[in-house]
Amino acid sequence: MDTIKLIREKARSSRKTIVLPEYNDNRVVEAAKIIEAEKIAKAVLLTKEMMDPQIKERYIREYYEMRKGKGIELADVRDLFEDTLFYGAMMVHEGKVDGMVAGASHTTADVARASIHCIGVEENLRIASSCFIMVVPNSRYGEGGTFVFADCGIIPDPNSRQLACIAITAADLMRTVLGVDPRVAFLSYSTHGSARGRSIDKITEAVGLVREMAPGLLVDGELQVDAAIVPEVARIKKPVSLLDGKSNVLIFPNLEAGNIAYKIVERLANARALGPLLLGLKRPGSDLSRGCSADDVVDCAAVTAIRA
Repeated sequence: MDTIKLIREKARSSRKTIVLPEYNDNRVVEAAKIIEAEKIAKAVLLTKEMMDPQIKERYIREYYEMRKGKGIELADVRDLFEDTLFYGAMMVHEGKVDGMVAGASHTTADVARASIHCIGVEENLRIASSCFIMVVPNSRYGEGGTFVFADCGIIPDPNSRQLACIAITAADLMRTVLGVDPRVAFLSYSTHGSARGRSIDKITEAVGLVREMAPGLLVDGELQVDAAIVPEVARIKKPVSLLDGKSNVLIFPNLEAGNIAYKIVERLANARALGPLLLGLKRPGSDLSRGCSADDVVDCAAVTAIRA
């Protein structure tokens, strides 16, 4: 079974409820019909008419109480809740639905803000980040051509602790969604000291933190991408390695590298890119590329349902 079929089939077994707040986007409308028809999840296509005025007012007050220490005014909160996005995120926060998928007609910044502020971030992590499930056709690398790339959407220049948290949450997604043991590589322009630099020191520290925080996780770095995913190259550049060139979770040193890499792989290798899938939240959510297709929305909803 290929990765996409596996994800949809796995989502069907739980039939979680996923809110889709972008009711006025034709791709999302089509996706909601597919999700229901294929019984992937229960899709709530949230329109403005569905927003109960009393509940909306309660959400506004709750959000204001959560954020007033950050200098936000009540009038600003009311403006936010004129959009279905924040109402949908509060539905997730309250447990009325199991997860949210948005981003077809909202920016990543908007979706991330709604998700982080309303759904909340896991206390032990203290950061939210993102990843993509990359499905590369006719590839022998990764997990039969499937990878998790992180972070490609949220944190511009993560420090060593943030990198460690990104790696741990991305690995957990690989295990939870795909049922595969994660093999995590921290990527760089250097392979174990072949070059020097501040970013390499940051990666070395991050690898050490991962080994402390998640001692059972198979992780290595810093590694150039060929040493991370090509066994023949790994034997030359890093003969003694925990990964042996068989990494399936790739952690990028910064957002610039991660975002460029996923788009290059998506376009040049004709790969499917599912996400950005948000990591580190108390309940699951997914962003979307504004260039997404209806199938992308369906598959992100399926991943969100599995994680719920």
